[in-house]
Parts: sequence; C-alpha cells; structure tokens
Amino acid sequence: MRSRRYGPDLTPPWKKSRPVPEVAAEPDLVVEEVTTGWCGAVVRCEKTAQGPVVTLEDRFGRHRVFPMEPRGFLLEGRVVTLVRPAAAPPAGTRTPARTASGSIAVPGARARVARAGRIYVEGRHDAELVERVWGDDLRVEGVVVEYLEGVDDLPAVVREFGPTADARLGVLVDHLVPGSKEERIAAEARAAAGGEHVLVVGHPYIDIWEAVKPSSVGIPAWPTVPRGQDWKTGVCRALGWPENTGAAWQRVLGSVRSFRDLEPALLGRVEELIDHVTAIPE
Repeated sequence: MRSRRYGPDLTPPWKKSRPVPEVAAEPDLVVEEVTTGWCGAVVRCEKTAQGPVVTLEDRFGRHRVFPMEPRGFLLEGRVVTLVRPAAAPPAGTRTPARTASGSIAVPGARARVARAGRIYVEGRHDAELVERVWGDDLRVEGVVVEYLEGVDDLPAVVREFGPTADARLGVLVDHLVPGSKEERIAAEARAAAGGEHVLVVGHPYIDIWEAVKPSSVGIPAWPTVPRGQDWKTGVCRALGWPENTGAAWQRVLGSVRSFRDLEPALLGRVEELIDHVTAIPE
C-alpha cells in the first residue's frame, strides 16, 4: 500500500451474462435477499412442502425465512443461488484452505507483478482493512491499493491517472449516500474519466471503522456522534476508550480475522473493485 499525495468500450465483468453460481447455505454464511434487501447470516435451511427455505439472522438477532429460489441472494455483491449443504465429509477429509476473504488459497503462489490499474481508498485505515481481508487475493492478482487522504480532489486525481482499458481504476469512497458531498464528488470523478474504465463505489458508513461488525469488536453498536465532533474521538469517548484514535483503530483492526467480521455493504463493494481492475480487455 502506498500513500498518494494529490498531485475500447467495455462492460464490467459483473454486468455480463454468466452462469449464476450455486452456493451451499452453510451456517454463518452472510447473504442478502435480492427482493427485500434483508441481510443476515444463515441460521439453518430446511425442506418444506413448498420447497427448501433458509432462515437468516440479521445484526439485531431478528430471524426471517426465505425460499431458496434461483438467483435469490447476493453474496458479497454477486447474485447466487443458495442450495442445501451437502452431507458432512467423512472424518479425515481435508477441505481447501481459504484466505481471509473466503477465497480458496493458492499454496506457494508468488505475488504477481503489479498491474497498471489501481484501487484507491480514502485513508490509511481503509487501506489497512482491505489489506487485512483481501491482501492474499490482491497479491495473487497483482493489484496495488493506494490511499488518498481524502476524496475532495478525487476528480483531479482521476484525470491525472487517466484510466484506460489496460489501466483500470477503482475507488472506494466512505459515506457514499444520496445527497452527500461524497455523492457529488463521486459523480464528478466518473465524469472526469469519460468512460467505463473507472469505477467509483462506496459504503454508507461515516468511517471505515463502522464497516467492522460491532459484535466482532465486542461492543453492542457503534455510537452516534453529534455533528461538529470528530467522529473517531467521539466514538472513543462514547465507548469509554482512551482518546487515542491510533490505538483505538488497532483495537478495531485487531478484531478482524476474516470477511465474516465485516458488514456486507463493504464486502460487495471491494469485490466489485477487484473484479473491475482485473478485467481482461476484449
């Protein structure tokens, strides 16, 4: 990861028609039901007279049952079909090792030479969290993540980078919600690129800290910080932590062991950016 001081027509691969993968509805798998937007972890799946159903538990502990219909769920931002898990393998059977992002690990894989394309994130904490969960995948794919120290000058950064089919650019923006300053800046950045070689996506959280599940950090919820206060400092005060945001971040980051410790709203966006940057020109 590096700090950056300001200074032919393709369809992104996730939009192309491709077979929808079937995914076993294993306990704790986090998915989103496509019609309602309900996000939750798989509690159980059952066979009923109307067909198989899955029970999901959201972050507040509420349960909801959904039919396991084709193309009925999003997993890390991608459409999937949930299926009932297969029977447990015989004792002693080895299962493939997984990376922190949930991908199948490639034993002994060397880091690929860095691509011309890049993923930009807002700050050091964002970059460290992406590295924590997706670092192994990024090295195999040769994708470099850089942080911008804010997005106010993002349109100029995009113009300077000059995205092309062989050097695609992905940007992750904090607090990208309707009517926000970030939404306006993201729109200007997309226009600055003048094509489909830049992808700007975001999550709804004020800061990347909030993308870590409270249960993983050991708190009931992320506190609400009044306007006008520094958000990170306000969080430390509300939680009774020492007002040392650097130490607080290490506490938050240290609670992240895999993708299961992150909110789905962030997981899908990072996966989209990796797909975008690694797309093969046609």
